[in-house]
Order: sequence, then C-alpha cells, then structure tokens
Amino acid sequence: MMKDGKVFRIIQENCWDPEVRIKEMNLSGVTVQVLSTVPVMFSYWAKPQDTLDLAQILNNDLAATVKKYPKRFIGLGTLPLQAPDLAVKEMHRCVNELGFPGVQIGSHVNEWDLNAPELYDIYAAAERLNCCLFVHPWDMQTDGRMSKYWFPWLIGMPTETTIAICSMLMGGILEKFPKLKVCFAHGGGAFPYTVGRISHGFNVRPDLCALDNKVDPRKYLGSFYTDSLVHDHGALRLLTSVIGEDKVILGTDYPFPLGELEPGKLIDSMEDFDNKLKDKLKAGNALEFLGLSRKQFE
Repeated sequence: MMKDGKVFRIIQENCWDPEVRIKEMNLSGVTVQVLSTVPVMFSYWAKPQDTLDLAQILNNDLAATVKKYPKRFIGLGTLPLQAPDLAVKEMHRCVNELGFPGVQIGSHVNEWDLNAPELYDIYAAAERLNCCLFVHPWDMQTDGRMSKYWFPWLIGMPTETTIAICSMLMGGILEKFPKLKVCFAHGGGAFPYTVGRISHGFNVRPDLCALDNKVDPRKYLGSFYTDSLVHDHGALRLLTSVIGEDKVILGTDYPFPLGELEPGKLIDSMEDFDNKLKDKLKAGNALEFLGLSRKQFE
C-alpha cells in the first residue's frame, strides 16, 4: 500500500483474497469473520465525490465476497463522512441494497470529532436503519515526539479511540440518539482505565466538561460496546468489568501485526471466565451488536 508516494504498509494476499482468508480461518477455528476496509482508505481528506466513488468500489467488492461466502463473512461498509448527505445515501445503500448490518467509521473526520453537529444526520439515519457503527482509530499524529518507537500505533491509536468515546459521551450523542449501536476498537483505548478520572473531572469542572451534556460519562457504561483486543489478562478482566460482560466483542485486527495472532486465545485462557461468558465474548455479543442470529451461519 502506498501513501503520498511512499510505502505505507506491505500487505499479503490475506488482505484481499477470501479463499486465503477462509483457509487461515479454518486453521485458527474462526467460523465467521466481519470484514471492513483498512482505515487508511477512509479518505475523508479527499473530494467528497472521489471518496464516494472509492467507498462504493470497496462496498461493492465487500458485498460480492459476502454473497459468495454468506456463511463465513459479514460486511461493514465505509462512507464519505466528510459529506454527510452523500454518507447518508451510501449508508442506505449499504443496508438496503448490499445487506450490511453496519458500517465502519473513523475516530474523527478531518477537524470534526464524533460529537460534531455535521454528523447528526448520519447518526439519525443509523438509528432509523438499525445500522451499527464500528469506530476505528485513524489519522494519528505521526510527527514530532510521536515519530519514534511505533508510537502512533502503540499510543496514538488508543488515544484516538479515547477521544472518540469522550466526544460522543460528553457531546451528548447517546442522549440525542439513544438507539444508536456503537462499538469502539481496541478495548476502548484508555477509556476503561481512565473512566474514573474522566468522571471525576466532569463533576469537579462542569464548566469545562459539561458544556454539551449534563450527564456524567460514567452513566453511559453499558450503553456501548468495545472489542476485546487488549493483549493482557488483567486488561480484559477490567474491560469486561467496566464496559460490561454483554458489551465486549472479540476483536482480532487480523491480519496485521498488532492483532491477536490466534483469535480468541486470550478469552479462552481466562481461567476465571466461565464458558457462558467466553461464548458471549467470542460470538454472542457480536451477534447482538450486529442484529444477527447464529442460525444464519449454521
């Protein structure tokens, strides 16, 4: 993959070839995989019509893959979020024509955080269509102090996700759109660990924090999902405790280096999680989030 004339990432055929993916899924015991585009291809920076053209190419290809292997893949679309009117139209197409249960969106859209009023029409459409939103970090700072030690991916991505969550909660998005189904990648970034600090700050400095919403962010716990990709037993234990046992979904970041190389291994290795909880984390919660049933994949 090239970005601005430079090599951004070397990818293998498991990034685009469904047959290769299925072989690797079979080897790792993955029955069904949810597919979405690589975030660097969101292209919110481009001309809206160009981004729409790219989104439709990606969404059409994704739909063709799901149609060919309906028992193995589920698709999440991508949208030209910098042009909300075009994004709403493409969301309708993703749900009504392509059969996607949801879409993937970035942690911000250029200068808009996820509380931006410009995005309200998109959230309203998602509610009407029962279209779930998977929020993935992207466009992290890569220069200056963040240019070393792979910091953009190790620190920048969790920070982006934390900003996305706080923007939605403090910006009142879940108040305005209470039926919105949202899942945040990478275990919700730093949010599950820092929610106490965030809540405390909200209450001691409402003049700074409660500008757009008077509800303590902590009260929204249980109202949104995160994935499980935290790479640590203690972190996963904390995540399920804070976010909720019904709100954490197996995430893998397959097929990239920061992903879980053996999907579900961390969940399976949790000695204090019973089989019912493990099944929720590996399948049940995802099906609930996506609005799908197990029978569709049997």
